Amino acid sequence: MIRWIRQQLGFDPPHQSDTRTVYIANKFPHHGHYIPQRFADNRIISSKYTVWNFVPKNLFEQFRRIANFYFLIIFLVQLMIDTPTSPITSGLPLFFVITVTAIKQGYEDWLRHKADNEVNGAPVFVVRSGSLVQTRSKNIRVGDIVRVAKDETFPADLVLLSSDRAEGTCHITTTSLDGETNLKTHFAVPETAVSQTVSRLESLQAVVECQQPEADLYRFVGRITVTQQEEEIVRPLGPENLLLRGARLKNTKEIFGVAVYTGMEAKMALNYKCKSQKRSAVEKSMNTFLIIYLGILLFEAILSTILKYAWQAETKWNEPFYNQKTEKERNSSQILTFISDFLAFLVLYNFIIPISLYVTVELQKFLGSFFIGWDLDLYHEESDQKAQVNTSDLNEELGQVEYVFTDKTGTLTENEMQFRECSINGIKYQEINGKLVPEGMTEDTPDGPVSCLNREEEWFLKAVSLCHTVQISYDQTDGLGDPFSHANGFTPQMEYYASSPDEKALVEATKRMGVTLTRSSGETMEIKTFGKTEKYKLLHVLEFDANRRRMSVILQKPSGEKVMFTKGAESAILPYTTSGEIEKTRVHVDEFAMKGLRTLVVACRNFSVDEYQEVDRRLHEARTALQQREERLAEVFNFIEKDLELLGATGVEDKLQDKVQETIEALRLAGIKVWVLTGDKHETAVSVSLSCGHFHRTMNILELVQQKSDSECAEQLRRLARRIKEDHVIQHGLVVDGASLSLALREHEKLFMDVCKNCSAVLCCRMAPLQKAKVVRLLKTSPEKPITLAIGDGANDVSMIQEAHVGIGIMGKEGRQAVRNSDYAIARFRFLSKLLLVHGHFYYIRITTLVQYFFYKNVCFITPQFLYQFFCLFSQQTLYDSVYLTLYNISFTSLPILVYSLFEQLVHPHVLQSKPALYRDISKNSLLSFKTFLYWTLLGFCHAFVFFFGSYILMGEDTTLMGNGQMFGNWTFGTLVFTVMVITVTLKLALETRFWTWMNHFVTWGSIAFYFIFSLFYGGIIWPFLHTQDMYFVFVQLLSSGSAWFAIIIMIITCLFPDVIKKVLFRHLNPTNTQKSQFIEANEGIGCVDSMCCFSEGQNSCTRLGRLVERMMGRCDLSRATRSWRDSETFSNDRSILTLSPMEVSHC
Repeated sequence: MIRWIRQQLGFDPPHQSDTRTVYIANKFPHHGHYIPQRFADNRIISSKYTVWNFVPKNLFEQFRRIANFYFLIIFLVQLMIDTPTSPITSGLPLFFVITVTAIKQGYEDWLRHKADNEVNGAPVFVVRSGSLVQTRSKNIRVGDIVRVAKDETFPADLVLLSSDRAEGTCHITTTSLDGETNLKTHFAVPETAVSQTVSRLESLQAVVECQQPEADLYRFVGRITVTQQEEEIVRPLGPENLLLRGARLKNTKEIFGVAVYTGMEAKMALNYKCKSQKRSAVEKSMNTFLIIYLGILLFEAILSTILKYAWQAETKWNEPFYNQKTEKERNSSQILTFISDFLAFLVLYNFIIPISLYVTVELQKFLGSFFIGWDLDLYHEESDQKAQVNTSDLNEELGQVEYVFTDKTGTLTENEMQFRECSINGIKYQEINGKLVPEGMTEDTPDGPVSCLNREEEWFLKAVSLCHTVQISYDQTDGLGDPFSHANGFTPQMEYYASSPDEKALVEATKRMGVTLTRSSGETMEIKTFGKTEKYKLLHVLEFDANRRRMSVILQKPSGEKVMFTKGAESAILPYTTSGEIEKTRVHVDEFAMKGLRTLVVACRNFSVDEYQEVDRRLHEARTALQQREERLAEVFNFIEKDLELLGATGVEDKLQDKVQETIEALRLAGIKVWVLTGDKHETAVSVSLSCGHFHRTMNILELVQQKSDSECAEQLRRLARRIKEDHVIQHGLVVDGASLSLALREHEKLFMDVCKNCSAVLCCRMAPLQKAKVVRLLKTSPEKPITLAIGDGANDVSMIQEAHVGIGIMGKEGRQAVRNSDYAIARFRFLSKLLLVHGHFYYIRITTLVQYFFYKNVCFITPQFLYQFFCLFSQQTLYDSVYLTLYNISFTSLPILVYSLFEQLVHPHVLQSKPALYRDISKNSLLSFKTFLYWTLLGFCHAFVFFFGSYILMGEDTTLMGNGQMFGNWTFGTLVFTVMVITVTLKLALETRFWTWMNHFVTWGSIAFYFIFSLFYGGIIWPFLHTQDMYFVFVQLLSSGSAWFAIIIMIITCLFPDVIKKVLFRHLNPTNTQKSQFIEANEGIGCVDSMCCFSEGQNSCTRLGRLVERMMGRCDLSRATRSWRDSETFSNDRSILTLSPMEVSHC
């Protein structure tokens, strides 16, 4: 704590220089006055609270809510001055709200702590005091030497010291960091690579100097100084020497590395955004409405105070004979008296601000979130994973999404490649049961490869199995046994690792067809063709690059001849071919691409002795050049890769998850724009975008890639803007890479946004994690302020998940970081459709009605209290009994709106999924617009005037409403107003309810019945614990009057009849799309009372009352329970419990 305070005051900054010095194994120098630098520990923290700051931090966040802060002030006022109502009326609801919310948020944060503890408590091995010691991940310190075994993730950012390989290399995958599934090779410097044992590492004298932590995953600058025999050897360190936390060790038995960045200073953690409290658009609207109502409250309180003093200007009203002032009251300050009266009126009218709104909203969100987890349509059977809600505060935000930002690898795809088709010598082939079968033919022979390939087919498969950079790993669990002893040279212990997932898929495909790669070492490649071993000497690899879009290998065949195999994109190979079935292959490649397959063309070239000598000489000169090495290599590659003989082409499917294309199309129809943000390569990303329907084949693809300068980027953006403006018909898609995006966001943000907004789909490739978050923030903070959603499955997606309004994690193969830091988690991308179009729609319409209904019923509640002051000389006399004041929002009117907000469905879930355009009806917070808010508020005032003046007309002139001439008093008047109000506001909600369940009926009619029963008991018995019994026998007398009953009925009809007329007229003259769907649904037999008990086809739909009576009498005949969908409407099998009320389940 002292250190933290010193750091905050600037006395002890954590990093005192631009570089950090790390002594390997923490062997600090013993001479001089060395002061070691302080570094962060290795704990990862994704939680928001601690035991120490939970109470103050949570209270601060809760009292940022206007209603909570307001009721705190009211409660304090009630404690300080004499007010018309008890402090309990404000304090108790406030305490309940604060406690319930704190428990809910505390529980959610406890789950985050639990997940953090699993990561921080993971076992790791470190070298300490000359031995390998097991400890917990959180105990790793900067300078510790850490051992990581195969398939383990790195617990901190490590500089590689050595591996089990003599050359000091290792292979890793960074899937959870940047989404790339390819294998990456990292290196140790030669001086440390020989330290492969604990004893040699303990004797190592070395110091690492590197930059302070930064978020860029691809940048690392440092140097290592190794002391050997009193001589210092300095070697540079770069990204190829750094093993990042979250990456996974592959194809290497074990490595040793020194920790340089730990905990929240690791690059993975620096790419996390700091977790902030997300607030939905509905909650922001609620705060705005509360401010307006606060203005109404202040206006009423000030007006009442002024009118009180204006009235008391006359002596007879200032000090009437029955209420003489004391001497102290006469001598008190007028200003203090005015303030005291103002505060008293403020307390009297304070119920216009509904504190119980927050309680109900919290309950609705908390209970409603269970429906997502219970929805069987969101359950993934294969992985046994159901949808998960981490933050229930954003349920309604699912219905407001305008932009979806999605990762590619593992989110849109299964992260698996599969070989599908190929073209050999102008003939198309498919793989059937591990055999190459020409298109149109079937294969009836037993499974497995058979030696029936012709020369062209075999040569093509050999080319595919040799032209790559695939590596092989053997899990040597069989002791000294021959790893190639099994048939075909392949054992379960052999595993392929590739820098490209396409290469791995192709090599595995050739293995299934009988040509198996069995060894790929530095200079030798060995294949087995139907059991016959062939060894090839690897002479040169011409590496792939984005400009050439091809790669080649030059090999020496067993016969001694030199051959080059080349594979790459169609446009990069076919122009350089001189022989083979070029035109047929070109047609086949186009057909593969139309199917969404990733295509590669394969060719070869044979070298004579003289040709190879020239090639070898040129390659050696280019690779040893110190100046312009890249340009010279490109020139040599182009010289070599020509005069090719075309062998064929391959079609590989980057296997998409199920129904990705349908999901993206549904989102597009719903008015939601989809952006794909991926760390993958340009070509790969575009190919997947085309195959998943994000880009259409007819779409004009615009590119903003490989921009080198601000001016070049600006000019390209202007060209793209002109192209979009000139072409009004074609849909446009935009592809932008990470480097160009950085330039565009630096000084041309507005121009970039204009281009993006005019594109139907945007693809961003080669994106660093923080760049993803920046793109999300760019859209989020644009003038339109759209609601954004980010979805991903890896640690590289955490930043954008936290930045977006709604973050969704995919429970994929890339760890649980995304799931832990998300608001919601689902198992597959296709579930996003139902999550938004159905659950989002339901949550939004429920909570918007809940919010507006609460304001309406509180206006109805408190306005008669304000009007009553005009008839009681503004004496602050309450119209309602204090028990009624307290129970109005807690008991009499709370349950119907809560049940409504949990079960209401405007249209059937099937209809919402089949007609995504209905999502547009609720977009841009349309149901909580100022217009609808004004309507509900004015409706509340109108109803309140009817309650008050209707009762006044009945009792104002003649209070003898009993047959015996007995008179009624002010409590009877207030009770009459209150009775009409409770019934009217409850029936008003009944008019708004479309989806009736037995619970709706129970709480609606039960609330009215409870009010009558409670009032009879409360006023019919003398309760000994009450100080006053103002309501004794009042309610019984009121109900004894026929005039009162008549007045109650007339006032209820007067309030609700115009509302019914308005609904009917609007529904028929200007219906919304949702209302049209309701009409179609009612006439096409989705069901009696909306769901399951359906009439046979062609039968006219019965009235709601008739359906209800039939169901309650048990006459819902299952033999008639058929659904008459239109042929054009295809509905998925919906198993959500949200579509079934308990009553419907019991009958159907």
